[in-house]
Amino acid sequence: MQKRPIQRGRPTGATTFEAEPARAFGEAVRALRTEHGVAQEALAHLAGVERSHMGKVERGEHMPTLALILKIARALGCSSAELMAETERRLAASES
Repeated sequence: MQKRPIQRGRPTGATTFEAEPARAFGEAVRALRTEHGVAQEALAHLAGVERSHMGKVERGEHMPTLALILKIARALGCSSAELMAETERRLAASES
């Protein structure tokens, strides 16, 4: 029996994107950013990401990685736990 080669990345057709959590996270980021009076471009700079990428995160078009969540939280001056708690509140509210 031949060994199958190891392929990098996700299998064809697989997806890990879930719109509701991504949208709730984006709303939480936008709310905290505006509460602190920080422009999106400034937040992107502080987090070390492109402004367009930050826009996708805020619109819920991109599911952020753990590393990105930590960078955004640090840039917002809050803990990742606070950011995730706000995300969970928004998810619960949208399910109601």
